[in-house]
This record gives sequence, C-alpha cells and structure tokens, in this order.
Amino acid sequence: MESRPLLIVDGANVVGSRPDGWWRDRAGAAARLRDRLVPLAARGLPPELPGPAEVLLVVEGAARDVPGRPEVRTVAAPGSGDDTIVALVRDAPDRRRLVVTADRELRTRVTALGAEVQGPTWLRAHTTGAT
Repeated sequence: MESRPLLIVDGANVVGSRPDGWWRDRAGAAARLRDRLVPLAARGLPPELPGPAEVLLVVEGAARDVPGRPEVRTVAAPGSGDDTIVALVRDAPDRRRLVVTADRELRTRVTALGAEVQGPTWLRAHTTGAT
C-alpha cells in the first residue's frame, strides 16, 4: 500500500487563476506549472503536507497532451477535469489526499470523500515563479 501523501493539482483551475496570458498557450502554461511542482515531490509542502509526496497534475482540453515527468505525473482527463480529480481522490481512500483548486463545487465533492483542499494562492506561496 502506498503511504506517501497524494497532492492532486487542478491544472486548468490553477493556471486560470491568474490573467497572465495563459490562454494564448494553454499547453505551455500547464508545462510551466508541472515544472514548478517538481520540487514538491521530494519536499512536500510543509507543514501542511510533509514530503515525500506523490504529485499529480490533472490536465484537460488543449493541455491534455502535456507529458509528465518522473516527479510529477500528468493525468489527462478524458472529459471533465473535476470528475477525474474526484475519481483520483475516491481511488485512494487510505491515503492523505490534498487537492489544489479554487472550484467551489469540486472542493465540496472532494472534501465529502475525506480530501483536504487548498487554493491556487496557497500553492503559489510554495512554488518558484508565478502559477
């Protein structure tokens, strides 16, 4: 059984939380976010989520083909990114799960399954560069 905490990042929501031109290159914005998540796999996000952690970046739409890295697995949502995130949370009931999103409905859905939630601003405070 996997014991590392699971950090699930709602890629579209986090990227879309800042009007920095991400809409001109959605895949590029998702890849930049993925790269900023790499250090979190080893160190986690103390004190909220100590490392090491398994980091998943859920991507959808034009960012669906962004490849993962050894430290950050990208999960291409076949439909709704929110439904994919809920499924990931549901499929890991025995692990600590932290979802990063500002989406209110998604927050309600994952907390009902026992996950913790933080927003994009919290994530930006723990990563290098703007997300």
